[in-house]
Amino acid sequence: MVSRPPIKVVSGMPILGPFAENWENVQRFQAREEDIVIVTYPKSGTTWMSEIVDLMIHNGDVTKTQRGAIFERVPFLEYAVRDMPSGTEALDARESPRVIKCHLPVHLLPSSFWEKKSKIIYVARNPKDVLVSYYHFYRMATVHPDPGTFDEFLQLFIEGKIAFGPWSDHVKDWWKIRQQRDILYLFFEDMLEEPMREIKKVMKFIGKDLPEDVLEKIQQRTTFKTMKENHMANYSTIPTHVMDHSISPFMRKGICGDWKSHLTVAQNELFDEYYKTAMSDTDLTFRFD
Repeated sequence: MVSRPPIKVVSGMPILGPFAENWENVQRFQAREEDIVIVTYPKSGTTWMSEIVDLMIHNGDVTKTQRGAIFERVPFLEYAVRDMPSGTEALDARESPRVIKCHLPVHLLPSSFWEKKSKIIYVARNPKDVLVSYYHFYRMATVHPDPGTFDEFLQLFIEGKIAFGPWSDHVKDWWKIRQQRDILYLFFEDMLEEPMREIKKVMKFIGKDLPEDVLEKIQQRTTFKTMKENHMANYSTIPTHVMDHSISPFMRKGICGDWKSHLTVAQNELFDEYYKTAMSDTDLTFRFD
């Protein structure tokens, strides 16, 4: 039986126990001007966007994306578990340009990213699907505490007592700051609806100019089906003491609206109340279908 470490709180934010051990190195992290940072609340399309950007900076050369698993090619800044290099170690050793994965709320992003004016891509997803996906992720990613029942996890989500804190603050605060900084704010649902349109936004934002056939190749390589079958993208190579795919696959469905098969009528009403209150002070809106 794998022991599941409890959540710890760092700088006011709940975080995974093992990650808390490396928190000082995260806060002191030195960004570079060429860095491209992919920021999300967990389970909002992080791996998808990571694969798109990694392909893009290598001009669609698929062989380059086979050089390592996605978590090696796009290191996770806050990551720290036993028997693996921490995210800060992996990134410090990396040559530029670096693509960096991050789940931090805007006020906890290391200040060097603002100082160096690194490019930031933020991806947001509707919270009902985030909730469902995060619940299954908690179950299989054994560095998380036990999520309990779905109903119990729903309560924790609403109270913001899960890793990386409240969803609503995360998406709203990044939305608020997006025009003052070099931030491209995208939506998971838009990426599903019209992937090529969103891929072109990313290309323009990071200053690339790729021909249509290369963009087509990037789109084909980053469909959910292709990525789910790609061992370099689906997290199947990560140690089982970190993720147990026999409990639930890392890449489960990748759709919009999966919440409908999980939330009861009562749970959905409760969630709608939470959403209405939490989002009453913003013009940021989400699509749930």
